[in-house]
Amino acid sequence: MTDHRPRSDHPVVSARSGAAVLLVAGLLFLLYPALRPWGDVVPGLPAAPAYADPMWPIAHFAGAIGFLLLPVGLLAVREVIGGKLATVALATTWLGAGLVLPFFGAEAFGLHVVGVEVVESGDLGLLGLVDAIRNGPLQMTSFGVGLMLLAAGPVLAGFAVWRSRVLPRGSSLLFAAAFALYLPQFFGPPAVRIAHGALVMVGCAALAVALMRRRSAP
Repeated sequence: MTDHRPRSDHPVVSARSGAAVLLVAGLLFLLYPALRPWGDVVPGLPAAPAYADPMWPIAHFAGAIGFLLLPVGLLAVREVIGGKLATVALATTWLGAGLVLPFFGAEAFGLHVVGVEVVESGDLGLLGLVDAIRNGPLQMTSFGVGLMLLAAGPVLAGFAVWRSRVLPRGSSLLFAAAFALYLPQFFGPPAVRIAHGALVMVGCAALAVALMRRRSAP
């Protein structure tokens, strides 16, 4: 029988600290689409002013930090519930975050520089750099594989929580569902993407509350 007792009396990340990290990450995942200028997505709006907007790098940086914090929150979950599945979920999420962060960096800073140059010079030809920054085979592979791992990791974490009975069984359902939808939501309009950011925030909050209220394992 799998042992789901806490791994240690002195965890690397405590339940309370992990809960705080998840709450911050959830807020950042909402701020990313809520603050992001949408001129590059909405038909009829010019893209360059969106890239040049000061909120462009701030919004993307918020999303990047959210992905950076996510594995720290799952480390606390692993410390609380134990088990190999929670460890696999943590490792999968950490690897996924590592693969998506370079893309977020290019989006946040590279496209912002391009946008500022276009707005200041009026040279629309510079927008050709956007495709080169975003859509190269290595960039798209890293981003796509990273997002798939970031879907798989939280789903595995949801199964681990469900099986452990250390945390409430339903506490990770919204969390798992939100990250399973992270890749598909990129193909939706701004309203859908902002609503998805809210779903991620609620999912992170639900898991954070479960960590703060955790009961002792058998």
